Amino acid sequence: MNILLDGKHKSSYKKGMNKLPLSKRTQILAMLCEGSSMRSISRVADVSINTVSKLLVQAGEACIAIHNDNVQGVKASRVQCDEIWSFCYAKKKNVATAKDAPEGAGDDWTWTAIDADTKLIVSYLVGGRDSEYAMEFMDDLRSRLSNRVQLTTDGHKAYLEAVEGAFGADVDYAQLIKLYGAAPESAKGRYSPADCTGIKKRRIEGDPDIKHVSTSYVERSNLTMRMSMRRFTRLTNAFSKKLDNHIHALALYFVFYNFCRIHKTLKMSPAMAAGISDTLWSLEDVVAKIDEMEPAPKKRGPYKKNISN
Repeated sequence: MNILLDGKHKSSYKKGMNKLPLSKRTQILAMLCEGSSMRSISRVADVSINTVSKLLVQAGEACIAIHNDNVQGVKASRVQCDEIWSFCYAKKKNVATAKDAPEGAGDDWTWTAIDADTKLIVSYLVGGRDSEYAMEFMDDLRSRLSNRVQLTTDGHKAYLEAVEGAFGADVDYAQLIKLYGAAPESAKGRYSPADCTGIKKRRIEGDPDIKHVSTSYVERSNLTMRMSMRRFTRLTNAFSKKLDNHIHALALYFVFYNFCRIHKTLKMSPAMAAGISDTLWSLEDVVAKIDEMEPAPKKRGPYKKNISN
């Protein structure tokens, strides 16, 4: 049987065939946010691994736009910053001997800035741990804040120039420096660091309140991130194989964390606590953003399609 379809109906026919139902897409995104691996998602949701990968990319791009559009003009009092390590394809020391290592392979650091009161992730950046990335991270953080804040970081030297360049004197900035003892023989070569024997709080700029100089909230947030994303699980083969997928997974996670999940202490989402959202979002809102950003199908001429009875 031959069916003649004009350009309009042809486009909708193809679109309908290629797009998963809303419930299936939200199921896949929810599993990505809850730490399931991409292959386990493909088995549970009964879709191909390529479908999961494509949806992750689409959701990542949509979530980058959501974060940039909505996390603006944030009123915060205390902001804490930290970096968390991960890697793509291979660790930095193994990239030189790795087979067909793609661009972006090696160690990656995710810089995060959290509002200590609302638990909102105000800014994040994926990249290296040098001064260039520190400056880009601080510039982005500064652009999202609407008032002077008390800022706390660890003792990483790259922060000093970056904070000065982004905030100037318009910040109350202090560093919390952890002091470590000698690592025991049993811990050498493992992920466990040496025992922390003390801390030192150092005022850098302005007049920070010393009793609020802390990185506890951002470090706990980074732990939640490591526990929530399969690709951050260490001593496994679940690490990211592509840098783009790594970035997209983080973008999805941060939107889910900020807008879609109720914080148990706050009894609302961090975005609601920060006053940048009036309602609790759902992953359907992320899917709606994906559809909004999807390019309109190009019109084509009529064609014939054979459909067997």
